[in-house]
Amino acid sequence: MRASRALRILRSSTRPSHGIPRGSRRYQITCNYCSSCETPTSQAIATNPTPPPDHRQLAIEQELFTTSIYSPGSPLFLPKGAQMFNRLTNFLRSQYVYFGFDEVITPTIYKKSLWEKSGHWENYADDMYSVTGRGATGDQEGKQVGEDEEYGLKPMNCPGHCLIFASKRRSFRDMPIRYADFSPLHRNEISGALSGLTRVRRFHQDDGHIFCRPSQIGEEISKTLEFVRMTYQMLGLGPYRLALSTKPKDHIGTLEEWDNAESALKQALEASGKEWTLNEGDGAFYGPKIDIILKDSDGKEHQTATIQLDFQLPKRFELTYQAPAPELEQKGLTTADPELLAKEGPVTPVLIHRAILGSVERLMALLIEHYNGHYPFWLNPRQVCIVTVADGPAIVGYAKKMKNYLLWKDQQDYRKEWIRPPDEISDPIKTPDRLGWPHFYNFDLTVDVDDTPRSVRKKISEAKRKRYSVVIVVGQKNVEDGTINVDLSGMMDPYGFVATNNRIKSSIFAKKGLLNYVPREMNDKEKELGWHRLPREGWYKLGIDEEAKSENPNYKGLRSLKGEVNEILKKRYDSFSVEATDLKDVPLSVDELVTILRKMVTMYL
Repeated sequence: MRASRALRILRSSTRPSHGIPRGSRRYQITCNYCSSCETPTSQAIATNPTPPPDHRQLAIEQELFTTSIYSPGSPLFLPKGAQMFNRLTNFLRSQYVYFGFDEVITPTIYKKSLWEKSGHWENYADDMYSVTGRGATGDQEGKQVGEDEEYGLKPMNCPGHCLIFASKRRSFRDMPIRYADFSPLHRNEISGALSGLTRVRRFHQDDGHIFCRPSQIGEEISKTLEFVRMTYQMLGLGPYRLALSTKPKDHIGTLEEWDNAESALKQALEASGKEWTLNEGDGAFYGPKIDIILKDSDGKEHQTATIQLDFQLPKRFELTYQAPAPELEQKGLTTADPELLAKEGPVTPVLIHRAILGSVERLMALLIEHYNGHYPFWLNPRQVCIVTVADGPAIVGYAKKMKNYLLWKDQQDYRKEWIRPPDEISDPIKTPDRLGWPHFYNFDLTVDVDDTPRSVRKKISEAKRKRYSVVIVVGQKNVEDGTINVDLSGMMDPYGFVATNNRIKSSIFAKKGLLNYVPREMNDKEKELGWHRLPREGWYKLGIDEEAKSENPNYKGLRSLKGEVNEILKKRYDSFSVEATDLKDVPLSVDELVTILRKMVTMYL
């Protein structure tokens, strides 16, 4: 009976709190015996592997998203989840200027005739949502009439981007043209396949389309592979594998066009120097593709990024650009023959579909599980928590001023000072409290204040459990001297920036009293000249004004003594290393903290 109950308890052991980042698996020994049980022997103690993180459970704990029976497969992002989502998309947007993409916004719904033109209605209709609307009156080129006109919610952005390309006359000098789009997409997935954020019906994709000349295919694919490498390295994901997916059974286009497209992708993969595999028959219906495959914490593979080559869609939409020697241009060849160059004509561009994150929702799920709730500072939706020692008005007011000051400093370089008179922006503490101030900044720092009437120990423990990167403790002493005490131990620091930062190191160095060390006592002459020990500077200081220094016959010798002390302190400072325990209570000024936090963001972005 006792053994049966012990086994039942072991089997029902729940997943531990998410304090273990992926890659640091632990094995948990569970021995939850009742008080009447005898002491178990070593053979009775069992070990269970720690279950892999589940983004659905973590999302509940961290209040990231929820779901509803009224819209299955469509996650509802909560405020913290929305912050994380926006940080991912804003990171991509910040890279677009370097990779030459222009962001566009396109409709969510199009007429059925557009999807027939693109080939989606014939090859993808089962996965699309059909909508009947009022529409326009009269015949629509043999399509539906008036009130019965049929529409489709877009499952992808490529037809809309083709309409933008076709909106004006294009020249070979304009190529390549790169569009990016974060518009929501809808796909009618089977209900049994829906799962958290990894399989949904409504999602966002960092959808990009490159319209290029045939001679530019290799260069554009190489740039996109570099974009993927840089992004996944920054996100800390990988390694990933590359797979070339070829012509499926249901496809459009000629065999020759498919052979040319597959050959172009193979050449780009070979040029990348990365290993890749062949995935026969798994290409899109309009062209072959390169898939980037990542594994989640369960070992299950997910296709995230993709690069697809398409010769069909530009033809279906009759897209062209003007170029000299059009016959050679269409084959990706060049010539210096002036007679051929004198003739200019239309050329059909090549379309490259690319997504770096793929589904933003799916990648969020992979990141949540990969980091097990401990995110890099720039991505963390809970970045800074200010904890008050007491709930008195002075301390709470100071904590809120510190919050406003942190937010103000984060946007200070981007503010529009002409919006307010100079006298109204002179105090960076008070100004953000005024309504109507525009938030012009490049990064949205998140600062929360916990001023609840509880013990400071409980509030700090809760902030740690919620995975705040930085915890600031504010008490009466901080109010009096205008400082803050900062716990930086929760901040991910893969590059060692925090532990080697001079502001942090100096503060800890001073806190340990190491700056007060002087190698010898003052002699009578030095005492006579007015030297005294400064408690936090560690050297003797001449007690006379600046003008008298040059007239003092002993000044040179005293300056030499000061240099000698400084040299000793420098050696001690250089050899001092910051330990993890030191980061739990770092005395800093608010300006120093703002500089550190901004650096932690910009070093990634």
